Amino acid sequence: MNILALDLGTSSVRGLVLDADATPRPGALARRKVHLTTGEDGSGTLDGPAYLACLVECLDELAAGGHLRGVELVATSAQWHSVLPVGADGEALGPVLTWMDTRPEALPGARGPVDPDAFHRRTGGWWHRCYWTLRLPWLQERVGAPVSRFVGLVEYVLGALLEEAPMSVSMASGTGLLDLRRLEWDVEACELAGVGPDDLPTLAPQGWHGRLRPEHARRWPQLARARWAAPVGDGAASNVGSGCVDPTRAAVTVGTSAAVRLIHAVPAGVELPPLPEEIWRYRVDHEYVVTGAAYSSGGNLYAWATRTLLLPRGAELEAALTRAGWDLRIRANPRLGGDRPPGVAPAGSGELRGLSFGTTAVDLLAGLMTGLCRLVADDLAVLESGGDGPTEVVLGGGAMAASPWWRGAFADALAPRAVHFQRNPEVGATGAALVATGRIAEAARLGGIGRTDEPAAPNTVGHDRPR
Repeated sequence: MNILALDLGTSSVRGLVLDADATPRPGALARRKVHLTTGEDGSGTLDGPAYLACLVECLDELAAGGHLRGVELVATSAQWHSVLPVGADGEALGPVLTWMDTRPEALPGARGPVDPDAFHRRTGGWWHRCYWTLRLPWLQERVGAPVSRFVGLVEYVLGALLEEAPMSVSMASGTGLLDLRRLEWDVEACELAGVGPDDLPTLAPQGWHGRLRPEHARRWPQLARARWAAPVGDGAASNVGSGCVDPTRAAVTVGTSAAVRLIHAVPAGVELPPLPEEIWRYRVDHEYVVTGAAYSSGGNLYAWATRTLLLPRGAELEAALTRAGWDLRIRANPRLGGDRPPGVAPAGSGELRGLSFGTTAVDLLAGLMTGLCRLVADDLAVLESGGDGPTEVVLGGGAMAASPWWRGAFADALAPRAVHFQRNPEVGATGAALVATGRIAEAARLGGIGRTDEPAAPNTVGHDRPR
């Protein structure tokens, strides 16, 4: 059996074909960059129809290369928190608000949850601009046409391709409207958002699978009989793809953004573990939850700095960073894009301190990157506070694959924990495939994932660090 894994990210759309063990097939990868529109006002939006067109191009490319033969299952990893209003015809009534958009704010006279702590425990989120509790009323004020319902980006895209596209509990948990234990829309959260169940997508039941619409089955006949699994939030999928599927192993993933997360086995209806007040919690699926902290800066920080500071690329830049070392005088606040919840710092909150006439552009980049490392280390300590002690850490994601120096900086910041590196850059797509095949518990032992619990494993960060 082959598995088609789709990764619907913020900076790109990717489709790749995996074998039954969730190992990528050589050459079976199609990728399209997408244009994220940002502004000084804190906007961060995507064009829904253009995004769908990019995905269609990826599927056409894979079909033309003969890579879709034998695909029986389609798994999807998708960005959390996105939202767009649609009309009765299913067409978008505006751009997609992504997690990067910091503009939504409470309307005049709006009141938050009656008991914020209880609300946080139930939904895993807060009354915050990143969640639909604030986003939907804010959007209602700005849409110039009647809104039939609100959907996330993945529901919009799959709604155009499949006969039906309900919202998975994983994607629903990222809206801030889901009761994580009961797995139904939270009454108080919906009241804060000013919506009822009819304004929201239907929730997919456990074991749901979809099928292509007839017109698309004719376009991609290799996928005509394939089952489409319920999508998985990108952070949850990345944890699984990194082999971090229990509380002893934390994933630190750096793609466009960055995050640190732990997974716990908590089936629907079971009491949820304690949740620190500064940490969020979402659903992987009906059986597991993921708990962590996320940051608006990640690979986008690295890309912005290298572009703006006119830095060299590749091996030349890595050599310059190595010469700079890790004992830096530059101290940086990397919140260029503002805070992710529960923080409320707006976009444009980045800072650099300790500059001198001897400071170089490489020093500035190193200071920004290590600033993010320190944020992650602080939040990991909070995550560990309810457990049995320090976890081991697996670094993953495209930005980690690109920079050995940054991996070493994380190893320093996270010491004395054992820190490893997942060399597979497609941890999100791989993780989504493992969730779709019901193999979360096996993730750390599957081929291609890596045995991160062996001190001498080939993906240990210490082997990558310059001497």
